[in-house]
Amino acid sequence: MLTDIFSNRYKNTPLWRTFTTVEQTLLVQMYRIFAEQVCPFDEHTDQNKRLWADLQSRISMELGRESLSPLTYNYMGQWNGQPHHYYGKWTIGQVCKTWFLEEFDGAISADVFLKQRVSFIEVAFRLVEERISIINSNLPAAMKAADQTVVRKNIRGIVLQKPSERVKADNEAINRNFYNAVEELNARFRQAQCNLNYHNGFIQIAGDDRLESEIETPFWQLVSAPKWKNVDTDMKEAFDRRDNDDRDPAFYAARALESAIKIISGDRGWTHGKEKGAHNYIDNLSSNGFVSSWEANALKHIFTTVRNPLSHGPGSAEMPTLSRHQTEWVIDNSLSWIKRLIRAT
Repeated sequence: MLTDIFSNRYKNTPLWRTFTTVEQTLLVQMYRIFAEQVCPFDEHTDQNKRLWADLQSRISMELGRESLSPLTYNYMGQWNGQPHHYYGKWTIGQVCKTWFLEEFDGAISADVFLKQRVSFIEVAFRLVEERISIINSNLPAAMKAADQTVVRKNIRGIVLQKPSERVKADNEAINRNFYNAVEELNARFRQAQCNLNYHNGFIQIAGDDRLESEIETPFWQLVSAPKWKNVDTDMKEAFDRRDNDDRDPAFYAARALESAIKIISGDRGWTHGKEKGAHNYIDNLSSNGFVSSWEANALKHIFTTVRNPLSHGPGSAEMPTLSRHQTEWVIDNSLSWIKRLIRAT
């Protein structure tokens, strides 16, 4: 199974040149946030054990290792002053911890060493977030099933709490605990000045503090709902391509914007099936008063001058390209437009 990991996406983008106490501290903090707050490894908790096993398997596969660290131990020692043969299996939790917190010895570059461990944390948080998403989608059914059980009452026969209320409260606690851990992880990244940010299953290079707090963080929160999955995916692709100086990141940002427009048009019942492109979907929004005429014109301008030239072969004409500044403009504007449109739904 292929797993999208941070170290593969950013392999050609140097992020660390040295390994200092700052990086060592960050590694310990990242590991403890996950292992203590998000998903503690417990031999008696099957769900967490399976997640750690899946995590170890995925990361070791992507790094081309049979396992992150040895799965078994076999050595001669002493017992009551006599030679003794020790052998057995390490827990998967210990296998992961041994590898993650091993001493940096310079055998590989600091950049590779740190990226591999950031990849571990990225996939770890992603797997937990996917698990929580399933729990959230099953919440209505779980609440209904809970209310079919015996209702707690006090000695006077007064209902103390509906079972569904406890199920809902537990669900809220699960979500709150996870997103508190995400906030702490991102705070630790800022503290270590490594310019990274976790959102919706991926760790990517962060923008400046103002852009991140006012635009990017609210954006990732808005598109975390399942129906905005394609918007989320394409915008992440735009970020990755921008950060790695790859081709056409602006195209993916504009495509994310187009998906948002189409989803809203469909949800409102305005899509009629005769649309031929983004302009027609924008007209659906405009004719129904969802956006004003000047907003519609501004949206169309992005597709006319940016998305369309990048999405069609130029033939014998010069290949269309955007400068870094122009690319940033398209991404920032697409982010802002998507935020505005989703918040208006």
